[in-house]
Amino acid sequence: MLGVVLAAVTVGVGSGAGAVGPVAGGPEADLSHHGHVSLWDGRVGVWLVSENHGPSDVSQATVRLAFSEPMAGGRELPPACLWSSDRVVSCRTGALRAAGGVGELALDLRTAALPEEMTVEVATVWRDGVSDRNPRNDRHRVLVLATGDPYVF
Repeated sequence: MLGVVLAAVTVGVGSGAGAVGPVAGGPEADLSHHGHVSLWDGRVGVWLVSENHGPSDVSQATVRLAFSEPMAGGRELPPACLWSSDRVVSCRTGALRAAGGVGELALDLRTAALPEEMTVEVATVWRDGVSDRNPRNDRHRVLVLATGDPYVF
C-alpha cells in the first residue's frame, strides 16, 4: 500500500527545541497535519501532510508519531526521521512557507506483533520558536483497526 518512503521531511534540533507554546511577541504560524493511517498483517502505513496556514514562515518543525504498539526491528526511515523509541518516530517537516508551505511523509512500518488495533498520536513537538495559537489541527489521536482501511485524520 505504502511501499515508497517519501523523504520530504528531515529531523532537526535547534535552540528552540521543545518550544511548542506561544512565544510572546514572536512570529506566529498555524501548522496542521492531515493524512491517513492503515494497519494490516502487522504492517502500518502512514501518509502525512504538514501545512503552514501562516501568517509567518516556519524554518523547521518536528512532528512526532507515537504508536500504541511497539514496532519490529530493521525498520528503515527516511533520512528526515529517527526512532525516539520502539513506539515513537520523530520527523522534521523542513521549511514551511506561510499560507502554502507543505511537507509530505510516508512510512511503511512493521509491528512487533499482529495487533487487531492500535492508536497513533500525531503532534507537533517543536516549531523553531514560532507560536501556534491553534494547536488543535496539529494534534491527532487515531484509532486504527487491522482492516487495511485508511483511517483519515
